[in-house]
Amino acid sequence: MFVLPWLIGLVVFQLGPMIASLVLSFTRYDLISSPVWAGTDNYARLAQDPKVARAIGNTVFYTVLHVPLAIVLALALALMLDRLGGRGAGVFRTIFYLPSMTPYVAVGVLFLFLLNGQAGMVNQFLALFGVEGPQWTTDPDWILPGIVLMSLWNLGSTTIILFAALRNVPAELSEAAMIDGAGSWARFLRITLPMISPALFFVLIINTISSLQMFDQVYAMFFGNQVTQQSSGDAALFYVVYLFQQAFQFLHMGYASALAWVLFLVIALITFVQWRVGGRLVHYEGGERA
Repeated sequence: MFVLPWLIGLVVFQLGPMIASLVLSFTRYDLISSPVWAGTDNYARLAQDPKVARAIGNTVFYTVLHVPLAIVLALALALMLDRLGGRGAGVFRTIFYLPSMTPYVAVGVLFLFLLNGQAGMVNQFLALFGVEGPQWTTDPDWILPGIVLMSLWNLGSTTIILFAALRNVPAELSEAAMIDGAGSWARFLRITLPMISPALFFVLIINTISSLQMFDQVYAMFFGNQVTQQSSGDAALFYVVYLFQQAFQFLHMGYASALAWVLFLVIALITFVQWRVGGRLVHYEGGERA
């Protein structure tokens, strides 16, 4: 009885719509007229759509850049918090997590001003060192790096997870290694990293899934108004943004459903590969393997 409300919500709001979208992916449907069976036409169109290829390229480029940078920077912040200890760590932990509570649309609008090529604070900061900043929001070569830079604003959740893992590393292991003459770098590589590898593995999977579903900030920055949409062209076209356009701008619900299911299968495949490959590198205290 206690689980029943959750089960009802799961069926009504998740499993039901997923099954409906799977059926719709084999139809032509515009929300106005009744669905018309189209077989695999939507999937065939998807394979030949040049915008799909561009959206996939942008999404993969962003994911490859964002995920490693986010994990490395979050780990650096977590190590800093671990060294602080006491109340200092609590204060900075709160500060680092605050950006995670900021609405994504607000973050997108904020960085639209920060990355402005003429008067943005990022380029003004670079000018202090004699560096001429690029046109982050209009130059196609710099739009994706600018989006990666914006996404590094929100590292709070990853930092907190890694900080919690660091706090659970037994101090006696590091002390024993220090007595044996191991330096700080050797202790980090041989003790700290293996002990926090389950947390690193978890944030790797979560950040990869999140990156492949990137939408809110990009849409707010480049597709929320006509000016930025025209200036960016397809340089900021991410897969989920294109899916949203097909569904709610052009009312191609059948095609959008096919796009959604392809994304679901790709994410499932990537997660499975990460689990099979990365699970072998993860250290568990009890000796279990992923």
